Amino acid sequence: MSYSAHARALWVLGLPLIGSNLAQMTLHVTDTVMLGWYGTAELAAVVLGSSTFFIIFILGSGFALAVTPLVASALGRGDETRVRRDTRMGMWLSVLFGLCVLPLTFWSGKVLAALGQEPEVARLGQDYLRTAGFGMIPALLIMVLKSFLSAFERAGIVLWATLAGVGLNIVLNWMLIFGNWGAPELGVQGAALASVATQILTLAVLVAYAARHPVLAPYRIFRRFWRPDPPAMAQVFRLGWPIGLTGLFESGLFTATAIMMGWIGAVELASHGIALELAAIAFMVHLGLSNAATVRIGRAYGQGDVRGLRDGAATAMAMSLVFGVVVVAVFLAFPVPLIELFLDPSNPQAGDIVAYGTALLAVAALFQVADATQVMGLGLLRGVHDTRAPMIIASVSYWLIGIPTSYLLAFKAGMGGVGLWLGLVVGLVCAASLLMLRFWRGLWLADKPGAPTSGTPA
Repeated sequence: MSYSAHARALWVLGLPLIGSNLAQMTLHVTDTVMLGWYGTAELAAVVLGSSTFFIIFILGSGFALAVTPLVASALGRGDETRVRRDTRMGMWLSVLFGLCVLPLTFWSGKVLAALGQEPEVARLGQDYLRTAGFGMIPALLIMVLKSFLSAFERAGIVLWATLAGVGLNIVLNWMLIFGNWGAPELGVQGAALASVATQILTLAVLVAYAARHPVLAPYRIFRRFWRPDPPAMAQVFRLGWPIGLTGLFESGLFTATAIMMGWIGAVELASHGIALELAAIAFMVHLGLSNAATVRIGRAYGQGDVRGLRDGAATAMAMSLVFGVVVVAVFLAFPVPLIELFLDPSNPQAGDIVAYGTALLAVAALFQVADATQVMGLGLLRGVHDTRAPMIIASVSYWLIGIPTSYLLAFKAGMGGVGLWLGLVVGLVCAASLLMLRFWRGLWLADKPGAPTSGTPA
C-alpha cells in the first residue's frame, strides 16, 4: 500500500472524525460565546465548570477509547464475538463510572472555593456542574459508540448526529440562558440543561444506527446487555484505565492552569478560556487524525502487517504536522479577530480580555506542533495496545515538569498568565518527544509483531 493510499484511507476515516470532534467542540464554544454575551462572571464560571466536567469525563472515557483498538484488532483477526463482548463491557464500565462521579459534580462548589476561586465564580460553577453532571453517562456512552463505529470505519453518522446536536444546543442556549421565547432565564444552568439534552439526543441517534444498520446489526452489541461478562470487562479495564489516566494527566495540565489563572483574576481567566477554546478547536483536527490512525494501526496490528503499520504511522504524522504549521500561521496573523468572536463589544471588560488573550494566543501557537505530535503518538501507541508506558510518560511530562514550570514562571518569575502557558509548552514538548521515541523503537515494528488476542497492553 503506497503512502498516497494510506493518506486517502486516513483522510476518508479521519474527515468525519475531525468533523464530529469539531462539532462536539462547537457545543462548548457556543456555551462560551453565549455566556460571554451574558456576563464576565458567568463566562468565568462556565470556563471553570466545563473544565472540571471535562477532566472527569476524560478520566472515564478511557474505557470508551479502549474499545477502538480492541475492536479494530478483532476485526483484523475476523473475531466477531470479541467485537461484541468488548463493546458491551465498554458501555458497562462507562455507566458505572458515570454513577460514581455524580456526587462529585453535585458538591463541586466547596472544592472550587477550596482551590482559591472567587466565591461568586465558585457558586456559579457549582450551579453549572449540578446540572451538567447528569450528562456524564450519555456523554461516555456516546464515546463508546463512536469508538465502535470508528473501528468499522463508519464514523459519518457520528458527524451528522453531532451536527444535529449543535443545532439543538444553540436553540436551547438561546432559550434557557437568556430566557427567550417564554422560557425561564437560567444563565449557567440553562447552558448545562441544553448540553444534557443534546447529549441524550446524540446518544439516541447512535444507538438506533448501531442497532439497525445492516453491517452493524449482526454484531448485536445490545443483545442481553444486562448480562455481565467478567473476562471481557477485565480486558477493557486493563487497556482502558491507563488511557483514562493519561487523558487525566494531559487535561489536568490545562485544568490546573485554569485554576491558577483564576488566582490572577476573572478577566485573565476569561481570556484564558477563550484562547484555550481556539487552541482546542485546532486540536480537534489532530485528535481526529489520531483516532483514525488508531483504527488503521489497530487493523494492521491485528493482521500482523508490519509494513502497513509503519507506513500508516508515518503518513498520519506527516498529515498532522502540516495542519499544525497552518494553525501556527493563523494564530499569529489573526489573533484579535479570533478573540473578538467570543465577546460582546459592549462588555466594558472586552478590551482587557482581547489584549490579554492576544498574548496567550501567541504562546498557544508555540505548542501547536508539540500538541499535534503528542496526541498522534498516543493514537499510534493505542493502536498497538500499548497504554501503560504512555501513562507514565504523561504523568512525568505534565505533572512533574509542565505544571511546576507553569507555577514557577507565573508566580516566581513574575510572568503571570503568559508564564502559565509557557509551562504548557514545556510539558507538551517533553511528552511529544518521549511518545514518539517509544513508538518508533517498539517491538511492534519488528518483522513479526504477533498481535495479542487477549487485549493485554504490550
